[in-house]
Order: sequence, then C-alpha cells, then structure tokens
Amino acid sequence: MVNRVILIGNLGSDPEIRTLESGAMVAKMSVATNENYKDRSGEWQTQTEWHEVVLWRSLAERAQSSLKKGSQVYLEGKLTHRTWEDQNGNKRKTTEVVGSYFRMIGARRDGTGGSNYFPSEEPGGMSSAAPSGAGAVSEPKQPEAVAPAAGEADDDLPF
Repeated sequence: MVNRVILIGNLGSDPEIRTLESGAMVAKMSVATNENYKDRSGEWQTQTEWHEVVLWRSLAERAQSSLKKGSQVYLEGKLTHRTWEDQNGNKRKTTEVVGSYFRMIGARRDGTGGSNYFPSEEPGGMSSAAPSGAGAVSEPKQPEAVAPAAGEADDDLPF
C-alpha cells in the first residue's frame, strides 16, 4: 500500500515555526496548487486548491531559513488525518501533508534563480539529481507528434 503525495505549488505565507518542549522544531505552511481548464463555453478557468503542510525537525529548520511567502516548492510527503479539540471543546478534524522532502524551484527571492536541494532525514541522503531516491533522472521522452486525420480539426484537442 502507498500513501504518497507530491505537490508543486506556491506558499501562501511564510512558514509558521514552533519549537516543542521536547526541542523538536515543527513548521506549518499552506501550499497552493492550480489547475487550469476550459469550461463549457471555452473560457479558461483556474481552480486553486490549498494544502496544509507540516515539516518536522531539520526540514522545519531548512524551511525557516529558505522558504518565504510566494516561494515555489516541490514537496513530497504523506497524507494524514487527525482529530483534536478546540478551546471550546468542539471536536475538529484536519487533513495535512506531512512532508518528507522539499526542493525550492523557480527563481529565488534574491533574484539569482536556480533551486536548492533539501533532503529528508533518510539515512544516506539523496543526490540532487534524484529527488525521490530512485536513481538517476533522465530526460522525459517526448511523445511523437501525430497529424490529425483527414477532416479532423486540431482545435478539438482537450489541451
């Protein structure tokens, strides 16, 4: 069985950093992902989803030093559900992504561009060329172009 989440999105605010009594550091942040599609009338629409993300220990420290509101990030983790009681004694339920790896993508806030590598706390670490620890990453194969059949218009494509 697999519980794995991969997100590429932007931070909605600076990470909220706390240090627990045990000394463990935790970072909470919201990551926005967008999906673009054409509606029935042919107009482009954007649907934004917000994801609550939690990072622990060294990942939280790295998030504190490198992530800011608007940062674009590649994030891997697992989906978790937990229940808790608020101050009024009401039961609440929340769904979060507990991050195990993140990498900044896009331009850095200082304008120098590039990306930073932030491995999880897995033994042995991972190379920056293989963010999911699966070995070397090769360039994706490009699909072959297929010409539309006679009489077919290429503007009927869904993308």
